[in-house]
Amino acid sequence: MISAGSRPIARPSLCLLRKPDLVSSCYRLGNRPGRSFRAYDQGSGVAPTTAERGREVRQLLVRAATELIAERGWTAVSTRILAERAGVVPGLVHYHFASLQALLNEAAVGAMRAAIDGLGSLLDQARTPDDALDLLLGSVDQYTGQDPMSLLFTETYLAATRDPALRAEVVAVITAFLGRFAQWLDGHGVDAPEQTAAVLAAAIDGVLLHRVLNPAVTAAAVAPVLRRILTPAVTGRSRTRKAGED
Repeated sequence: MISAGSRPIARPSLCLLRKPDLVSSCYRLGNRPGRSFRAYDQGSGVAPTTAERGREVRQLLVRAATELIAERGWTAVSTRILAERAGVVPGLVHYHFASLQALLNEAAVGAMRAAIDGLGSLLDQARTPDDALDLLLGSVDQYTGQDPMSLLFTETYLAATRDPALRAEVVAVITAFLGRFAQWLDGHGVDAPEQTAAVLAAAIDGVLLHRVLNPAVTAAAVAPVLRRILTPAVTGRSRTRKAGED
């Protein structure tokens, strides 16, 4: 608050400075389902704090970026288009993020991390290496190669070849999963767990990339081939242990 004489005067918000005639031009509900952005003009009687508004704006921008990367392609997402999708004025993009690229990076890496963490949780359900392979490949069948998540991965991989900072973030996400996968394989008697995890993960990635070109590349089609990579490794470890025990 600032004061004029003895009467307090509210400091104008960033939104008011840009659109004094309509506060909700910055903080408004969008028309798409699932958006629960609070605003002054919603009649709730309680205005959100500045920190709450800031968090909600960031969430809207990240969600919009995730959608647009898949829909339009990485390089076709502009500040204006992104702000329009999020339902905020363009100036808020650069108010909350260092650059448009920084926003796109955060959105893409966050979505990738969530998806890959979901794959990691499948390992907790598997009892054998074959179970793990079936679960991981089965999760791939929900993607067509043209669905938003597949397109997001493809666009992010391509963008990462040109952006060292994005590449480092993507590598960190993938490396974390590979470490968890390798540890799981090692605990279940698989030889060369790090190399096996890397090959299987790359193969699953390849299935996703090729699905858009060849829908016949399904989990059922590739599972027998990948199982031949996995089974000898298990057998080799088992034989070594048995020889040692004898």
